[in-house]
Amino acid sequence: MARENSPFSNYAYAILTANALRTPDKVALTYCGDQSFTYDQLNRKVNRVAHALLAAGVAPGDRVASLMNETLHVAEVYLAQMKIGSTVAALNPYWPADTLRQVVEHSECTAFVYDETVAALVEAIRPELPNVKLWLRVGGGSGDTVDVDALAEGASEAEPPLGGFGDDLLALFYTSGTTGLPKAVMHTHFGSLSLAQMWLDVDRDRASVMGTGAIIWGIGFPALVGPSFYAGMTLVLEQDWGPANFLKVVPRERVTHVSLIPSFFAALLGSDEHRDADLSSLKAIVLGGEPLLPGLRERIMQRIPGAAIYSYYGQTEAPYTCFGRQDDGSQDIASVGQARMSCAVRITDPNGVRVVGEVGEINLNGPSVMAGYDKQPDKTAEVLRDGWYVGGDLGRMDEAGFVYVLGRREDSILKGGQWSQPVQIEEAVTGVEGVAEAGVVGVPAHPEGKDAVEQRILAAVVARAGASLDGEAVRAALAERLPAHQVPDVVVVTDELPHTQDASGGPGKLLRRGIRDAYADRV
Repeated sequence: MARENSPFSNYAYAILTANALRTPDKVALTYCGDQSFTYDQLNRKVNRVAHALLAAGVAPGDRVASLMNETLHVAEVYLAQMKIGSTVAALNPYWPADTLRQVVEHSECTAFVYDETVAALVEAIRPELPNVKLWLRVGGGSGDTVDVDALAEGASEAEPPLGGFGDDLLALFYTSGTTGLPKAVMHTHFGSLSLAQMWLDVDRDRASVMGTGAIIWGIGFPALVGPSFYAGMTLVLEQDWGPANFLKVVPRERVTHVSLIPSFFAALLGSDEHRDADLSSLKAIVLGGEPLLPGLRERIMQRIPGAAIYSYYGQTEAPYTCFGRQDDGSQDIASVGQARMSCAVRITDPNGVRVVGEVGEINLNGPSVMAGYDKQPDKTAEVLRDGWYVGGDLGRMDEAGFVYVLGRREDSILKGGQWSQPVQIEEAVTGVEGVAEAGVVGVPAHPEGKDAVEQRILAAVVARAGASLDGEAVRAALAERLPAHQVPDVVVVTDELPHTQDASGGPGKLLRRGIRDAYADRV
């Protein structure tokens, strides 16, 4: 066998089977508090599913639309597909039916595997997908739909023939699709294995327990599940990872490591429900996906003083490229950190020249950068430049290599002839007494005139539990602490801010465009 086809260059073998050989009796995974699998047991279960898929007609290289909502099914079926070398088209169960149909069609999937939680959705789009020749269902099939469980029940537990290695395509992970059809981001076995090494930058030991919820489909899988298994940790899988269940699961499972977005902790600490929960087991809190404001960081440190707080930065196209420690004084807390081990980051000016100490475009590089957008060479060429991923975020880098993310180019606000990033203003807003969360956007000051580029500032705020806010009072407080070009023109008090919708049970990323759509008429 050629060196490049070593079993350890197969993603699923390297993160799962290797641990089944090394520590077969260690608990690999618990599911919703009532199921538990050692590494040996989980590997055997995944092997049975892999043999079932092969028996059903799934072959190496086949593109398999994978739509599942139960986290245990996601883990088992993704790993089985990755062993046999079929390409996982990792679909989002929260997409509307038409988006699902278009994505499956564009990705040229010839097989479709799903679980019973999305059966009605699949039946609705199935007649419109004539190119899908093989339909498989976890949890029971009928007619011309293959029952994966029935095939797996009597299947071999031996290792299946491995069908994907190294630079072979592992999966299609899709972008959020907030500005059109989600783009299919191509990731390879090697690239995802490099991402699995992210815990090398985080303190851990053999007793570490990683907790996560339902958003492990898509890029969440190599960003959460893969690293946990690769490091030999115990993975706690839940269906609901919202604040209420988080407060139950962490003490029950003695969870030590979590990876979340800051909005989650804004919601968790914005009510009184957390006060009696035992969160002392938490040793590492990894935060990213949106800015971590100093005020929120301080609240987390006060509530969970024994936990190290890490920041990360990356995108679906280049996940977890930067890492930093936020609680020990090793870096400026406004920074997301430095390039992760084996990765590289630079800032470039409009001519593509590297700059230090100046604002420019963030460039990401390393083995976990995507191979490209599937069937979209023009879009790939726009963002992959000489091996660097340039995704539209602005930032700066200091002389020590620490990166400061300022935000999206399109989110920048121009007022009074000066540019600002929303996060700069949001940090000040959340510092006002009684404010739990804030979102800031720019709105054209003269949408019909020649000065349309000049903007006014709209801030939407949510009150902390038990607090009462007045928009004008918040604005007056900000006028005393911000320069004139950053003072919001209007402050709207609302019960909640728009966030992305996912299966986590908690808030997703802040949708500033949703704030603009909902409240622009107030400015």
